[in-house]
Amino acid sequence: MAEIVITEFMDPAGVESLAGFDVLYDPQLVDKPEALRAALADCRGLIVRNRTQVRPALLEAAPRLEVVGRLGVGLENLDLPACAARGVPVLPATGTNDETVAEFVMAAVLVMLRAGAFHVSADVLAGKWPRTRVIGGRDAKGLTMGLVGFGAIARQVAVRARAFGMRVLASDPFVAAEHPAWDALGVGRRELAAMLPEANVLSIHVPMTPRTRGMLDAAALRSLPDGAYLVNTARGGVVDEAELVAQLRSGRMAGAMLDVVEQEPLAAGSHFVDVPNLILSPHVAGITRDANLRASLLTADNVRLVLQGQPPKVADAARSAVA
Repeated sequence: MAEIVITEFMDPAGVESLAGFDVLYDPQLVDKPEALRAALADCRGLIVRNRTQVRPALLEAAPRLEVVGRLGVGLENLDLPACAARGVPVLPATGTNDETVAEFVMAAVLVMLRAGAFHVSADVLAGKWPRTRVIGGRDAKGLTMGLVGFGAIARQVAVRARAFGMRVLASDPFVAAEHPAWDALGVGRRELAAMLPEANVLSIHVPMTPRTRGMLDAAALRSLPDGAYLVNTARGGVVDEAELVAQLRSGRMAGAMLDVVEQEPLAAGSHFVDVPNLILSPHVAGITRDANLRASLLTADNVRLVLQGQPPKVADAARSAVA
């Protein structure tokens, strides 16, 4: 039986770096619960993404488990207290996709600001020339970007937003007023309720916790200025989706880009069907070939080191934002 079990997709270089261990790599194992439980009988190292639910029942199937590697940074699919009670460290790939997500956020903002100009290829090819329909977007310069959360990814967004001439505000009760990042990045610190009415563009960068679930409720979304845009690359449950849909349908909000939704994947007949000015993607903001390689190599290294009785690494991703 395998010493290391990998239940979701991983860059081949990361898998190959575990040579010397008996490795089971099956990206579909997450969808085969009985096979997964059977595979864990002799497992010492488990590597997952965000879909594998590492809960007490799964841990009971892995009596020899010594470490869990997470190919990403979100931890809501992992029962951390249960892992800690077993003495099993959980090692996320922190820092490997900060810049990747920030690039995705800015791409989404710029596409939305141009009023559908990137979505009319078929009409142009058909000779319809829908020029008047896509005139009337906004320049990024001069708009205010509001960041919900001011951690590593949000700081990378701030750097890029300011490069486009945007004013940047952020709300994060866990980043002290005296932290050097505020001044170094030129970001204004605000309470969330005070920031929302100023934010032409709102980008969400908080984990899913009891405190953040539903924090952008109907009242919060209604406090955004008319014509606001929203980008969510964090977690779907942070936003009141029904209210967001209502505001997009009414035209009060100009657009939204959701890389994450509360129910993933969406069910047939979702409330997002035929919503105007809405862009959806399948939880890929932090995944490029480059980011996946970084996360895979770091996670593989950390699992290998723990199994060899050595301390794990920290991410060494280059960052231009203040840590």
